[in-house]
Amino acid sequence: MTSLLSIRNVAKIFGKTHVLRDISLEVAAGEFLTILGESGSGKTTLLRVIAGFEPATSGELWMGGGRLDALPPYKRPVNTVFQHYALFPHLTIGNNVAYGLQIAGVSKEETATRVNEALAMVKMGAHAAKKPSQVSGGQQQRVALARALVNRPKLLLLDEPLSALDANLRRQMQIELKALQREVGIAFVFVTHDQEEAMVMSDRIALLKGGRLEQIATPREIYSRPATSYVAQFIGHTNLLRGQVERGVARCGSLTWSVQAPDGRASFSVRPENVRVASGAAAGSVQFEGLVRHQAFHGATEMVRVECADGLIVLLRWTGTGGAKIGDAVRLEFSPRDAIAVDDAEAG
Repeated sequence: MTSLLSIRNVAKIFGKTHVLRDISLEVAAGEFLTILGESGSGKTTLLRVIAGFEPATSGELWMGGGRLDALPPYKRPVNTVFQHYALFPHLTIGNNVAYGLQIAGVSKEETATRVNEALAMVKMGAHAAKKPSQVSGGQQQRVALARALVNRPKLLLLDEPLSALDANLRRQMQIELKALQREVGIAFVFVTHDQEEAMVMSDRIALLKGGRLEQIATPREIYSRPATSYVAQFIGHTNLLRGQVERGVARCGSLTWSVQAPDGRASFSVRPENVRVASGAAAGSVQFEGLVRHQAFHGATEMVRVECADGLIVLLRWTGTGGAKIGDAVRLEFSPRDAIAVDDAEAG
């Protein structure tokens, strides 16, 4: 895909605090990219740097063959939808959407046309004469999107715009927002701390930790092939097995299996769904025993904690009851190919 935005070695320092550290990534035209991270990871600061609300301490932003960071915010082909929609309560929905065009001196005829188009995109055309207080939270979110889209930006930035919605409406709006992005065809850069939201909506996820880019990949890749122990633990659940590799054998507590890796300390991520109840002596599988210590019901599946004799705790996800209850002894297994080697800065 064609690159729309190029972020090159961007850093941001507030006083003595390094909020962003050497961030480099490309945003493709028409892409839905999510910047994911916990509080304080730098995700909103990166969004503000792209928008021009914060200058980068160092690094460059490029768009369309020119320096984006050389332009003031109002000249950048970028619009932002904030967490709090900041709609004018005394204006109608139509006038809220028209406000930016009126300030820019766009003619009344063109303003009316573009407002109608933007409201139609978000399926709010029938509500143009209403005040924001007369529509739901989800509809207000669509109005905020229309207000941003009416300016025809090349890139739309969204700073946790769904966080104020209740859980059911939030899930519905995730689907609608992704469908809208595909329909309008412009690139979205979406900021969230919610991993599930990122997995559902994104073409790619850029995961930040402490101002650094830990990994950027598709949702499927970042889940199945995490680059670091932090990624493995932040995205979903995992069993992080720490141990040693000696002469092609990984040893993590009482567990051993063959690997193609250099000797030394090593860490491996094994997802709970890749751990299963052992069915006989499967060739090449890693088999071990333990006691069921906890079961958490998740509808179609249960998350189960099993304690091995050496104290190792292993999570597995099984369907229904799995035929065991708390206190039962179980024999489990996983395939060595499902033990993904990860960089582990926290390993002692």
